[in-house]
Amino acid sequence: MNTLDLDLLRALAAIVAYDSFAAAAVHLGKTQSAVTQQMQRLEEQIGHPLFEKQGRNKRLTNHGQRLLTYARHLLAINDEALRSLQQGQLEGVLRIGAPHDTADTMLPPLLAEIARNSPMLQLDIHVGRSPFLMESLKRGELDMVISNRVDDALEGVVLRASPTVWLCGASYVHDPSKPIPLIMADGPSIFRRVGHEALDAAGIAWTPRYASTSLVGIRAALRAGLGVTARGVEQLDAGLRVLGTGDGMPSLPDLVYRLYVRSHVINPVTRQVFENLKNRMRLSDTETRS
Repeated sequence: MNTLDLDLLRALAAIVAYDSFAAAAVHLGKTQSAVTQQMQRLEEQIGHPLFEKQGRNKRLTNHGQRLLTYARHLLAINDEALRSLQQGQLEGVLRIGAPHDTADTMLPPLLAEIARNSPMLQLDIHVGRSPFLMESLKRGELDMVISNRVDDALEGVVLRASPTVWLCGASYVHDPSKPIPLIMADGPSIFRRVGHEALDAAGIAWTPRYASTSLVGIRAALRAGLGVTARGVEQLDAGLRVLGTGDGMPSLPDLVYRLYVRSHVINPVTRQVFENLKNRMRLSDTETRS
């Protein structure tokens, strides 16, 4: 199998960045004809044209656009690896995502460990909904994600197992004889699923009372006494309380939180940070109790 030439890919990226062959040639310190020859060699290598005429200018073909995405990724890895090896410390940007549930609990120890061992590394932190963070990870928009979802297509290690409980406001009046007013996330949510399944299995009637796209909205509805939600025990505070089997509520399963990276990730910075975390925090791919 042929190997893509990074010099050719760098020329392609420069042409797009500077919007012309001539400007790219100046940036690269080459003649325009030399850059043109580089693109001809690249086209021969992949077997498809990379540019097509658009009036007096040229634009990327579909194959050119696809190759540009790979080119930028490969060049970033190459440059990051050289910086890391030449300077002796991990540098660059690590993009890490975490759901709102873990932003105050599981995320800070990870960030502290990364910062302690890689002080030159810039951390780009994303807090959001777990299913969307996982999709961003698969698309390569994030490097690591904390999630309570199980995905065998990704490489992950267990952070902890967390009890799931029924939460309500401190002033909420629970009446087991009436359908349970549920407060749940709007859209895909593992807490909504396990809550519905537990109530249905126990034959307990429920009704949707309030939905929110964020944990902040859910907590506001709970404090207002609007209903009950299934959530990790970490969300319990002075303004909330737990409903248990003594209140007629069914038990809920523990959820395991993992730190995920994309399988076979080749970015040297991401790989090194992930391996450092596994070793220093003694993380494994098997479940352990928190």
